[in-house]
Amino acid sequence: MSAKFLAVLAAVAFSAAHAQGVEVQGAWARATVPGQKATGAFMKLTAKDGAKLVGAASPVAGVTEVHEMKMEGDVMKMRAIPGLDLPAGKAVELKPGGYHVMLMDLKAPLPKDSSIPLTLVFRDAKGVESKMELKVPVAAQAPGQAGAAGKMDAHKH
Repeated sequence: MSAKFLAVLAAVAFSAAHAQGVEVQGAWARATVPGQKATGAFMKLTAKDGAKLVGAASPVAGVTEVHEMKMEGDVMKMRAIPGLDLPAGKAVELKPGGYHVMLMDLKAPLPKDSSIPLTLVFRDAKGVESKMELKVPVAAQAPGQAGAAGKMDAHKH
């Protein structure tokens, strides 16, 4: 890994971003190959007083949505959701095979060891929206996790 990528990764992994009482930790996006038009971004969200993740955007993708994957019978289903509840003080993990930010209609491949801008939109209990701007490292698998790659590979749009 390049020194630049490690510095970005360390900044994201060991510090956390905050917006209106929401903390983001360990954010990363899955690297893509040429021709691949979709990928996911993953992180852990903790809202101090409770909130909802209601949207996301990135200039690298034509469409950015909050998605969930879950088993229905013996079939893994994925769909966009209008919002993801973040209960007060409880960490909610966005991870491969579960909730995630879906980046679709990618404008270019996302190479490993690069980073992408990602904006998250939150709504608090009073209905007030806030945005958080992140610089998310791109990796083949979750930082510090071996064997995590592959779970999203069957995830096609």
